[in-house]
Amino acid sequence: MAVKFNLMFPMRAVKHYRDWIGDGSLGEVARCAEDAGFDGFSMSEHPYPDREWLANGGHHAFDPFVSLSMAAQATKNIRLITYLMVVGYRSPYLGAKAVASLDLLSGGRVTLGLGAGYLESEFTALGADYARRGKLFDEGIDAMRATWRGEEHDGPAFGISGHIALPLPLTDGGPPIWIGGNSQAARRRVTGKADGWMPIAQKAEMAAITKTPPLEDIESLGIQISAQNKRRAELGKPDIDVSFVPFESDALRSGGATEFVARVAPKLAAYEDAGVTWITIEPTSRSFSDLKADLAVISEGLIR
Repeated sequence: MAVKFNLMFPMRAVKHYRDWIGDGSLGEVARCAEDAGFDGFSMSEHPYPDREWLANGGHHAFDPFVSLSMAAQATKNIRLITYLMVVGYRSPYLGAKAVASLDLLSGGRVTLGLGAGYLESEFTALGADYARRGKLFDEGIDAMRATWRGEEHDGPAFGISGHIALPLPLTDGGPPIWIGGNSQAARRRVTGKADGWMPIAQKAEMAAITKTPPLEDIESLGIQISAQNKRRAELGKPDIDVSFVPFESDALRSGGATEFVARVAPKLAAYEDAGVTWITIEPTSRSFSDLKADLAVISEGLIR
C-alpha cells in the first residue's frame, strides 16, 4: 500500500489566525486538504505555554478536539489526528470522553497521537504532575481504553468503580493510538500499548541531550522501524503505522512547497521501503490563500 499523507495545520498560523484565514474557515482548510488528496488532518496541543519557550521556537495551538470537530463537520473521509495530545494534561476520563465523542460524531475517523509531554512549565501551569508523567501516561492509556470498552479501570492512580461513560466511540475499543517520541519509554509504549509510532528526526548533538538514539537519515529510520516491528512480531502483534515528518522539511522554510516536493518526491519509495506509512507535512504558508497554492503543488508533485 502506498504511503499516506497527513497535513499538519500550520502551527505558526494560530497566533495570527484571524489575519491568516481571511474570509475562510478552518473547515475550509480541512476540506481543501481532503480535496488535495491528503488522508489525514492533524492538530498539535499546547494549552498554556510559557513566554520563554514561545520566544525560542515554540508555538501556540488550538484545542485539538474543538478544531478537529470543525474539520470533521466540513469533510467526509479524512482522518482526524491529534499530533499530539499530551495525556497528562487532563484526567484520562475527560480525554476518553473527548476522543469518544469526536470518533462517534465523525463516523469513526479519529487517530489518537499521544505523548508524555516535555514542557515542565506547562504542566505546572495546568496543575499537572510533571515528575510522574511517564507512569501516569502508561496508566492513562489503559484507563482510556477501558472506558472505550465500557469497562472500569483498575489501577493505582485512576482506578474507579461504579462509573461508565456513554456513548462509546464508533471505533470498536477506541481509535488507533500512535505514540510520539524517540525515547526508550516511547518505544516500549509503541510495542506494548499502541498501533503506531511518530519518531522525530534529530541530529546526534540533540540525541546526546535527549539521551535517545540519533535519527538523521532514511537508513537509520528503517533500522529503527524494523526493530520495533520485530519486537511486536515476537508478541504476535502486527506491524505499526509510522508517521514521519520528512528529513527534507527544512525546504519548506527555505524554498517553499516547490523545493520541498523536488527534494521529497525522489525519496518517497525509500521512505516506504523503510516502513513509513504516513508522511506528515506542515506547510509554512503565510495565509490561507498561500496554503491553497502550496497544497496544489504538494498534491500534484507527491500525492496525485
